[in-house]
Amino acid sequence: MKQDIRDFNSKLENGDREICNLLADTIDRHLPQADAKIWHRHPVWFLAGNPTVGYSKQKRGIRLMFWSGAGFDEPGLDVLGAKFKDASTFYRSVKDVDASEIVRWLDKSREIAWDYKHIVKRKGILERLK
Repeated sequence: MKQDIRDFNSKLENGDREICNLLADTIDRHLPQADAKIWHRHPVWFLAGNPTVGYSKQKRGIRLMFWSGAGFDEPGLDVLGAKFKDASTFYRSVKDVDASEIVRWLDKSREIAWDYKHIVKRKGILERLK
């Protein structure tokens, strides 16, 4: 786990920290080619310069978000927006985290991807990469 992500997680309350450490370890292990960093104050993993997966602390719990997750066709991910292709789930306890489910979503994130890297240049229009 990168130090800036470790630092982010260490500032969270104990239960949230456990969830985030598990998420970061799972993502790092199954997306080893991804570039991980703090982006807009939250841990995010990038593939080929595109945000792929990340998490944040919110009122409902820890939100795990996949930028192209709307195309995964997964009942465990709630599609949040019509304009973007993101989908998320929330965790309140480390017991809620199903690592095998996350691994399946990470596998899909390699195959189903939208070009967020050039969204500004395309004036908000998303194009499918794969």
